[in-house]
Amino acid sequence: MNPAQIPHQRLHHQNISNHQFSAPVEIVSWLGALQGQDYPGAKWSLGLRLPHITETEVEQAILDKKIVRSWLMRGTLHLVAAEDLRWMLELLRERNIAGARSRHKQLKLDEDTFKSSQKVLHKILKKENALERKDIFEHFEKANITLEGNRGYHILWRAAHDGVICFGPMRGKQPTYVLLDEWVPEGEELDLDEALAELARRYFQARGPATLEDFAWWSSLTLTDARAGLEAIRSKLQEMVFDEQSYWMFDSGAPTSEKDAYLLSSFDEYLLGYTDRSTVLDHENAKKVQPGHSGTFRPTIVIDGQVAGTWKQTLKKNTVTIETSPFTKFTKAQSKAIAEAAKRYGQYLGKEAVLV
Repeated sequence: MNPAQIPHQRLHHQNISNHQFSAPVEIVSWLGALQGQDYPGAKWSLGLRLPHITETEVEQAILDKKIVRSWLMRGTLHLVAAEDLRWMLELLRERNIAGARSRHKQLKLDEDTFKSSQKVLHKILKKENALERKDIFEHFEKANITLEGNRGYHILWRAAHDGVICFGPMRGKQPTYVLLDEWVPEGEELDLDEALAELARRYFQARGPATLEDFAWWSSLTLTDARAGLEAIRSKLQEMVFDEQSYWMFDSGAPTSEKDAYLLSSFDEYLLGYTDRSTVLDHENAKKVQPGHSGTFRPTIVIDGQVAGTWKQTLKKNTVTIETSPFTKFTKAQSKAIAEAAKRYGQYLGKEAVLV
């Protein structure tokens, strides 16, 4: 294998070009977790990997509590299989909390504040089952828990890391919060060595070829812990060395070329699952995908494994209009492939896709 084949292997292992699963929870479990701060985009990341599924079916898997949304890797929102949430929280929480400690100090958030706010959460969510953020904040203020300076967000963030809450059902466009023990009463328990090995297995099976540094960045583990996880499964992995850099994967049976086009959501794991994205996105165009320093990414068009442009949508009752911004002019074959990708996206939404 040569470096040019890395994108095609990733398309295959991420189940974008290779469709071996039929249910949303199977995809989430295979990936370990997938980024979820853009909720509609996260759902489409599942739909992209399940050719005949609709947004309604993805949403139902979340309502059925098979998939849960919470803060996990790097302290950001992810979708994760319900049975995996607890051991992942146990593995990652201390690292994430330590990373936020200076910000919490700036906001004058101490352990007493977190404990008192979590008591309020237990009380109100026991009674109400699911509440929107604004309703929770009203209860915090009644309990004299001040919320200025984005304190409220960090209080909820910490409660999720402490296993008190997770995200519940949507109310319109607004998420709700629920007690984790009531939403997901049970989950697998793993000791440290088992958890490191399992997270490494999920990462490299779904994202290989990838580097140790990719895994450490994605997971938010220390490089030492990430290496321990990799070493635990190393005998099952293949190693490829390019420019003195080791890439790891489970097998090399994927196709070496992929001419189809894909419309990826803004935070899809194909791009966001790695700290080094140069194999699929050249430096010249990187700022077109991530303008500024806000951490916001634009939805991307992938052709032949490479990010070839960005896209945006306009939703109406019965249609979705898709406007593309290519990095270079698309060929007729590429335009035809993009039209097919747009049609698939429309089917997922239950709308007619209009490509402009």
